[in-house]
Order: sequence, then structure tokens, then C-alpha cells
Amino acid sequence: MLDVAADAAARWGFRVARGCADELTQLIPLAPLMAALGASDDSFVTGDDAALPRSADRRLLMLEQLREPLETLVAHGPVLLTLDDLQWADPMTLLALRSLTRDLASSPLIWMLARTCGGDAPRLDRLFHLLERDGATRIRLEALDGEAVAEVVTDVLGAVPEPDVLALAAIADANPFLLVDLLEKLKSEGGFQVADGRARVVSTQLLPRAQAVTRERLEELSVPTRHLLQVAAILGRSFPVNDLAEMLGESTGDLLPMLEEAMSAGIIESAGHELAFRHDLLWEAVTGTLSSAVRRALHHEAGEMLLRRGGSAVPAATHLIRGAGRGDASALLGLDRAAREVLRFSPQTAADLAKRALELTDSTDPEWVGRTATAVDALTAIGRLSEAADLARPALSRAAPMLERRLRCALAYILLLSGRPADAVSEAESLLCQQDISDDLRGVAEWTVFWGLISLNDLRKGQLRAESILADRDRHSDAAVVGALLMLSRFAMVDGRVADSFAHVHEALRIADRGAVEAIQRPYARLLLSLNFRCMCQFEAAEMAIQAAQGDIETLGVTVLAAQPALFRARVKLATGRLDDAAAEAQTAMTIADDMGTQGFIRVGLSILAYIAVRRGDLEDAVRHVERYLSEPGAPGMLFGSAWERWVEAVVAEARGDRERAMELLAPTYADTEKQRWTLITVPLAAPWMTRLALAAGNRPYAQTIVDTAEHLAGKNPDYPILAAAAAHARGLLSRDPAALAFAAANHPQPWERASAAEDLGALLATTSDDSVHEQAVNCLDEALDCYQRVGALRDAARVRARLRASGVRRRHWVQPERPAFGWDSLTDTERTVAELIARGLTNRQAAARMFLSPHTVSTHLRRIFAKLDIASRAELARIFAEKCPGLLGDS
Repeated sequence: MLDVAADAAARWGFRVARGCADELTQLIPLAPLMAALGASDDSFVTGDDAALPRSADRRLLMLEQLREPLETLVAHGPVLLTLDDLQWADPMTLLALRSLTRDLASSPLIWMLARTCGGDAPRLDRLFHLLERDGATRIRLEALDGEAVAEVVTDVLGAVPEPDVLALAAIADANPFLLVDLLEKLKSEGGFQVADGRARVVSTQLLPRAQAVTRERLEELSVPTRHLLQVAAILGRSFPVNDLAEMLGESTGDLLPMLEEAMSAGIIESAGHELAFRHDLLWEAVTGTLSSAVRRALHHEAGEMLLRRGGSAVPAATHLIRGAGRGDASALLGLDRAAREVLRFSPQTAADLAKRALELTDSTDPEWVGRTATAVDALTAIGRLSEAADLARPALSRAAPMLERRLRCALAYILLLSGRPADAVSEAESLLCQQDISDDLRGVAEWTVFWGLISLNDLRKGQLRAESILADRDRHSDAAVVGALLMLSRFAMVDGRVADSFAHVHEALRIADRGAVEAIQRPYARLLLSLNFRCMCQFEAAEMAIQAAQGDIETLGVTVLAAQPALFRARVKLATGRLDDAAAEAQTAMTIADDMGTQGFIRVGLSILAYIAVRRGDLEDAVRHVERYLSEPGAPGMLFGSAWERWVEAVVAEARGDRERAMELLAPTYADTEKQRWTLITVPLAAPWMTRLALAAGNRPYAQTIVDTAEHLAGKNPDYPILAAAAAHARGLLSRDPAALAFAAANHPQPWERASAAEDLGALLATTSDDSVHEQAVNCLDEALDCYQRVGALRDAARVRARLRASGVRRRHWVQPERPAFGWDSLTDTERTVAELIARGLTNRQAAARMFLSPHTVSTHLRRIFAKLDIASRAELARIFAEKCPGLLGDS
């Protein structure tokens, strides 16, 4: 099928790129895609990594490097890319397919992916399910039915088959390759008689021989040729001739007679620079003639041969993993090399190699601990944290001092990611108590302690530790100093000293940009800076900080933070009233977290989606998100995690009418001044919302403490007007003060919050009997209704319409016509902006940078645009845009 599609595509003017996975290349990252693009298997793993930290995870960079040649290819016209035998694909290829099919969905690129059973079935099943969910068409090829068998027989024999000929299908299990092979062999032996356009079997005695036709084909070969094919089969479905010659200890010239015989018999054929078995069934048949002991020995020889050549150890590992025995020192060292080599590019593969090496290592072997450390690093990178921790703990007591410290540091990091910051801090502190710890490792441990304390909100302890380090900076590494500054930045924000928080994080970034710090600290600091900017409603600065953090995450290989830029963007979009964009970014973040093995951050995305659902009035959806959110593991270290998530739970509970549950969730915040300050700063609308909730619950003291805290924050930070507006809103609710509510409605920089203040002011004024005041109340409610509708807060808009009806005023549900489902007018403002940038020739990544969106989110918008406009290419989009907006493209 792939051959027919490729031929048809070539006739229609497509460029065709073809790749095939192989059981013996599945340890090589991106092997089938590299083959399709005409690149060598190691072209992505031999680049200049001198500027990257030792622990950098290059998966994000590899995806970006792979995307560029594909975008270049499709820029010259439509492309068909076929990949066969994906049951043998390596983990990085499956990740790339998940990402690239989504990101290049708007390009003139057709993917055809083929698989059979076998290989990594669960991961492959999941990929195909996700692709199908995104719109891919799945074709399941069943065994040939009777009609199809008859057509095949007619094609091969040139005559209509009689029933005895059709009986051959049962012998061949309706497999097309076996059927054709069988027919051609029997035809060459005179097994059919053709008369009057119909074919029949000459003798039924020929039929039983058909079951062994492949075996007989091999047995008819000379003994040297059969031996040659057996060795070739060990090298893979396809194989280099020079590898075969070296394995046999012969020159290539000496192999020519045997190769010619095998090709004449239809066993092997030319495949570019290599030879290949004509079909998997032939390859498997040849392999099946070898005993397991012989196969294992030949794989061992092949692995040792490839190791002796030098270069990458990964091709050798493919054989060693099948041929190595327990305690085989040379083979195990080869597996060690291969695991370390692919760790940064395909940690799943590294984990498989390292765990296999451990299985073959005696527990008393001195190399056991080192292999354990490699496995721990790989398992951590792919999110299998419990396995990593279980391996690390027993190794601590057996490791040499230097390796023991490294393992303890790794364990602390694992515990952080596992949602156990207290245990992480304990491990890191025990490491810091040791003598003669290196400066680099001490810096890592100090940073781990600070990150853990931030996650625990144990800011007082963190403050004392940070001040101690900064008081004696010369004795501490840059990593420790940056950790201390970020700790103080967080503490200053919770303490209500916003300017000090900014000063600390800016100083941390100056050091991080020039000093030897942990890779994670640079993007972490930028994300913390973006959080500060967003809380103070400096949205453009927040977007720029997020963009810089994303660049650091990709170039430094900080995969654990890969999902965070999209999560931070979601909060910015939410604050600016762009619910659709916020939801798209949250979904993007959850997809990235799932792809990269950092599932803990899915929880934060779900909390954002739950809040959006409440605003839209879809309480069932909100509840579903919260229920799933509660079942997900935590996301320690998330810069706006616990306070935000607890508040969202309370919002959902209140929206469902469960005020008691909302009060219960927020009781710790009402009772703790530090928690109040952090919540009111990171969630600016929390001050009036919590005041309103407490008053509705009859708890005026709780309402008073929120107002007091909000006014304290506003008084300490006069340069940040968002705090004054939030405090005025809360005070207006508590004191029923129309002037304070009017101030909030006029000065709050966030649209939903302005609408909320206008609604509260209108509701307060509506309680008076003065006609002029009543008119003001209606105006305020109209203002709130308009703003709610513009940001898509349908539930809030419905509530305001109810207030207006109570005041004797009826308003339509929409002040604008409802958007159609399809066509140009169905596009949202964001989608139109995306359409314009793509029509101007920008790539997804360039458009994302212009709009402060994730590239994945731009891809999502493009898929929606294509569906709404019923188009399938960027060229069609450019044509439609030129028709609808003729003046705009001419300005570019």
C-alpha cells in the first residue's frame, strides 16, 4: 500500500520521503525519520554540545532541529512521508511523530504510518489513538477475503482460478506475499494448467508442499549461501555488505557468488547502499533456522565487531542487548557507553539499556553502582520517578563517596518531582552536612533545599538560610547565591514587598546569565519574574519573560520545565480576559507534560481549565476537571501552584452552591496572614471574591481580615495600582461603599475584575429607591454585562441579566450577533491574527513569537481555522485572506 501511494504521489508532483523502522535499529534515536529525510542516524547526536550542561536533555532541541528540514521540504511543494514497520520505532521517533504531526498539520504534508503487531505495542497504540483523535484516518488491513484472493491469483496466473486453485489461499493464510510466492513457485514448476481462460491445479499432491515453500526456497540454495544468509539475518532486515564480509571473515569479492545466488532466488534485493531481505517473512524464516544459542553468539560477535570500529556504541548495543551474558564485562561496558550516549537524546532508550545492563550485572560487581546511577538519571528524565527512587536508595550505601553524593542529590531531585518536597529537603540537607563536598554539588544541594522550601511555603526557614548565604557570598557557588536570591524574592512577595521581590529576581538573573549555575535556575528565575509581572498586571513584560524562559528551556535541555511556559501564558491570557487563548495554552501545556513525562504539571492545566469552565457557565465540565485534577499527582515547584489551585477548587464549589465547602477549602488562608498575602498577590481578584464569600457565609471577621490584608499590600506598594484597585473593591463590599467600588470599576487593569466591580456597584446602587441612582445602577450593570460578554464569561453575564430583570430591565443574551460555526466570520480575533501571519508566510514558531503564544497553540488555532474554512493548506489560507482582507497583505 505504501509503495502504491508513493508511486501515485510522485506522479501527482509530490516529493516523497520514505523511512522504515527495523528491529535492530530501534535503539538509534529517530532512525526511521532520519532515513526518510536522507540524514545519517547520528547527525543529531554528534553536534557541538560544549555549551550545554552535562545533564541537558536534548529532546526538545532535537524536535526543533527535525522540524526545520521538514518545513524546508514542504516549502517547495506538497510532500508524502511514509514510515513503515513502526512497531520497531524507537521512543524518540514516536515522540517526534506525536509532536510533528500536530505542529505541521497546516503544511502540505501527508503522513502515512504503517505498523503490525509486536514491538512497544502500548506506546504505539497510544500514539495511533492520539493521531486518530486529532483527525487521522486509520485503515486496518485484514487478511485477504475470497474476492481479493481471486484477483491476486488472476493477476499472477493470467486466468480465472478454479476452486482447487483458490484453496491455496488457506495454505498461505491469505497473506499476499506468501500467496504470490507460492503461486509463482508452482507456476514455474508446471503446477497449473490454463485452458479457456481458467486455471486449475495439475495435481493435488502439490498442495501440501505449499506450506513449506519458503523453507524449500532456502533449502534449494547452496550451503555457503544459506550460511551467508543466516549471518546476514543477524545484522537485520537490511544490512551493509561490508559488515557481512567482516562477520564472515571474507572479502566482498569472495561473497559475490553467494550474494548473486541469494538475489536470483528472490531472497534478498538491493536497497540503496545496502542489501535487504525481500520481506519480513523471508527474514524471519532465515532467522528461524538458527538455534537460540547460535543467534545469541552471532549477535555477540556483531556487537563486538561494531565496538572495535569505534564511534557510536548504539549500533553495537542493538546486538549486545541480545547476545550478552551475565557478567560479560566487554559487552556490559558497551551497553554502558550506549546508555550514556543516548541519555540526553532518548532517555527511554537509555533506561532500557541501563536496566538491561543491570540485569546482567552481578550484585557484587564494582560497576553495579555506576550502572544504577545511569539508570536513575534516565528513569528520572522520562518521569518514572518511583522506579528511579527504588534504584537509588540501595545504591547509596554501596557507592564510593563521590558517587554516593551524586546519587543522594539525584534522589532529592526525584523526591521534589514526586511531590515530596519535605523529604527532598531532608536528603539535600543530609548531603550538605557531609565534609569535602564539591562546590558544584554543594550549589546543587543548596538550590534543591531552596526549591523544596519554596514548594513547602516554608519561607521563614528559607529566608534565614538565604540571608546566611548572601552574607558570605564568596564562600558559596553562583548556584547557591541564585537559589538564595530566588528564595528571598518569593519571601519578599509573600511579605508584601513587591519592589524588593523584583530586585532580588533581577539580581539572580544577572548572575545566572553570566555565572556557573544549574541549568534549571535560568528559566526558573525568568518564570518567577514573569509571575511577578503578571501579578502586577504588566502583561507584555510577563509575556517577554515567558518567551525568554522558553528559549532557555529548549537550549539548555531543562525538559522538566517544558510545560511551564504554556501554563504561565495561560494565566496571562486569563488575566487579560482571553479565555479561548488561555484554554488553548492550558491544553498545550498538558500535552507537552504528557509527552515529556512530567505528568505532575497536568494538574495545574486542569485547574486553569476548571476555572475557565466556571466563567463560561459549564459547571459539569468544571467539576470533571476538578475531579481529574484531584486524581493527578502534585506539581511541586510550580510557582503559582497551591494558592491558585486551592482557590480554584473553592470557586468551583461556590459555583455549585456549596458555600460551606468553599469556606472549608479557604479556611487556612483566612486564618493565616502569609497565605492571605500570597493569595491576594498571585490571584488579584481573590480579595473581593473572598470578602464576598465570607460575608455571604455570615463570617464578617474573615471578610475584615481579607480587607485589612488587601489594604496593607496596597499601602506598602503604591507603585502598583492593581493592589489599590483590589483593596478598594474588597473594602467597598465590606463597607457597602459605592465610591470604593466605583474606584475599582474604573481603575482595575483586568477586564473580568472591572466587570465584577461594576456589577457589585450596580447591585449596591439598585437597593436604593432614588430614580437617578437607579439609573446609575442600570448603567453599571450594563457595563458589567458588556464586559462579561466580551470576555466570554457567560455564567457571570447570565447573573447580571437576572439583576437587570429584577430592576425592570430586559437585555438580550448577546449584544453582538452569535458567531457562525463555519466560514470566515466564524474565526475569533486570535484566529484571524494567526491567519494573517501565516498568510504573510511566517512559520508557526515565528507567528507564536509575534503573538506571545506557544508554537503548539498556534498549531491548534491553525487546525481550527482549516476546519472552519474547509481548507487543507496554507496556500488556500493565503488566498482566502487576500480575498477577505485585500489591503493587508500588500502592506507586508
